[in-house]
Amino acid sequence: MVRYNAMNVPEELFELVFHSINEGVFTVDDNFRITAFNSAAEKIIGIPAEMAIGRKCHEVFKANICQHRCALKHTLSTGKPSSDIRVDVLDANMDPVPIEVSTAVLRDSQGKMIGGVEIFRDISDIEMLRGELSHRHEFSKIIGASRAIRAVLSMVPQVAQSDASVLIQGQSGTGKELVAGAIHELSRRCDKPFIRVNCAALPDSLLESELFGYVKGAFTGAVKDKPGRFEKANNGTLFLDEIGDISPAFQGKLLRVLEEGEFQPLGSTKTHKVDVRLICATNLNLEQMVREGTFREDLYYRIRVVPFHMPSLAERREDIPLLIDHFVKLISARMGRRPPGFSPRTMRLLYEYHYPGNVRELRNILERVLVLCNGDVVEPGCLPGELYGPRHVEGYWDGNATEASLSALAQGAVSTLPPPPAEYLPKDQAIALKQALQAASWNRNVAAERLGISRTTLWRRMKKYGLA
Repeated sequence: MVRYNAMNVPEELFELVFHSINEGVFTVDDNFRITAFNSAAEKIIGIPAEMAIGRKCHEVFKANICQHRCALKHTLSTGKPSSDIRVDVLDANMDPVPIEVSTAVLRDSQGKMIGGVEIFRDISDIEMLRGELSHRHEFSKIIGASRAIRAVLSMVPQVAQSDASVLIQGQSGTGKELVAGAIHELSRRCDKPFIRVNCAALPDSLLESELFGYVKGAFTGAVKDKPGRFEKANNGTLFLDEIGDISPAFQGKLLRVLEEGEFQPLGSTKTHKVDVRLICATNLNLEQMVREGTFREDLYYRIRVVPFHMPSLAERREDIPLLIDHFVKLISARMGRRPPGFSPRTMRLLYEYHYPGNVRELRNILERVLVLCNGDVVEPGCLPGELYGPRHVEGYWDGNATEASLSALAQGAVSTLPPPPAEYLPKDQAIALKQALQAASWNRNVAAERLGISRTTLWRRMKKYGLA
């Protein structure tokens, strides 16, 4: 087994260190054949090193990114490492294992690329804990007082009392899974399983075995019977997330199950009957896909008995202060710190941003702020660069926003600010920086003050964008 050791570490010590690492590690040559496979990798994947070495990595490491989004292939083609990519991999028993993957290039002493290395860790326990913490009392976790979110919440209790199929549509990060969980929580099936499946994470072959299950001997590696998600969700609720990503071929198989309430596991001739409440979600426009012929019309109307539209954060901008207050308290408690305050300028930036990632992006921004900024008051300099833009739109902030309203916003009160015009979006940071400098007649003190950043930060950004 070839090992490359730039530090001339003795072979015995290398073996000891390599197999003592808690993370799974394997290396490949430039043809993606495995050249080393450590003990942790054996344990996670369930395949001994002697069976893995010499084989193509996708034959051993059966991940949902192997065919089209292989991290290792991307690293070897670009020379750029990747880190902490969330992946589902099938172990020797064909059971999915959630892992996080990092990749890097291997080079010899002359700097020539000779292969790659992939490091991965099992996050099953983390995902289980995260699931338990994230999915309790979903209805109470839908935060907001805007008209748009109240319209959604008012439907949930009534819809929960029926067994009608539900289709929840909306952009990524708007809380579609929270609404699905709330419907289940308030239904007569609340004490039965609520099973989630991300349809976009698995190709057809794996999705079919995941949903319908299989029997021993159905395919190579099927060493025992495995029940599918439909069977596990019997008498409960099955939540199919990203339903728009399944192929037309698999749509027909899914439709038969929904219409007949029965299915056959892979490799079996026995029919299983199930009583499942179906909730689907997607960030795609299924109606347009039906018109284009990429989504079956009969399946569309079968899953869309009760439609929900989840508003984007831009459509419920007045909920931003409430969400900030909720997430800051939640994240601060987890970090064991006192929740900080937010200056009026910081709140203005948070309120004004268009949030393409919606509520999920807002939460991620706040978590980043609380990790990096330790002060009692969060100032604009703590915010990521994408929040900076030409904020003073003529006739909008200057004419409608007052220091009193911004102070109320900073204290977590429901905003009195009007929503920005629909056509308004922040521009590129470089453009905003140049505009601020021009408006200040290139006086750096004034420009930094208007942008809410330090002179040092201003100078660094001027150099970055060629304005210095």
